[in-house]
Amino acid sequence: MNKLKSPNKPFDISKWEVMEAYRDVKKNKGAPGVDGQSIDEFEKDLRGNLYKLWNRMSSGTYFPPPVRAVEIPKQHGGGTRMLGIPTVADRVAQTVVARHLGIRVDPIFHEDSYGYRPRRSALHAIETCRQRCWKHAWVIDLDIQKFFDSVRWDLVVKAVQAHTDAVWVKLYVERWLRAPLQLPDGSLQVRDRGAPCGAMPLR
Repeated sequence: MNKLKSPNKPFDISKWEVMEAYRDVKKNKGAPGVDGQSIDEFEKDLRGNLYKLWNRMSSGTYFPPPVRAVEIPKQHGGGTRMLGIPTVADRVAQTVVARHLGIRVDPIFHEDSYGYRPRRSALHAIETCRQRCWKHAWVIDLDIQKFFDSVRWDLVVKAVQAHTDAVWVKLYVERWLRAPLQLPDGSLQVRDRGAPCGAMPLR
């Protein structure tokens, strides 16, 4: 798993990038996807699994499996929301793409943006709110209802293309957008918009 990129592959993805992505996935833990494979089971043939993933990603032959759908209760108010759980291998692949995009987009994010960013967390956001509460007696709470359930795919792809010219990034983002949901009863739900919470590297 060296850093060298293969000259025989159409896409410039290194084995080192795949290994680093796996380390991030392991750190974040997470439940098994549709294949039922846990991180511990994935590690039983770690070298082989990562090589197979790198080989497919760098050759353009990687196709994501369906995303396992799990209904979880909403934190505020009644009802549930759908959480999408990719397989361990798919999470590694998504992390490869997320790391590629993150390097390019993080420097242009707003200073007060804290979600899904390196070296930032909800605690940093709370600390900023705490400081500003001493200066202002008001707050604005905004939420775009079901945004990720209905976001147009062409706009997602357009945003990706604005920040990278890597063909493989666009290719895999489009494939992830089209990956079906496997519902709790085992049936597959085909979508034409939106992205399940937890199932896309762009969230």
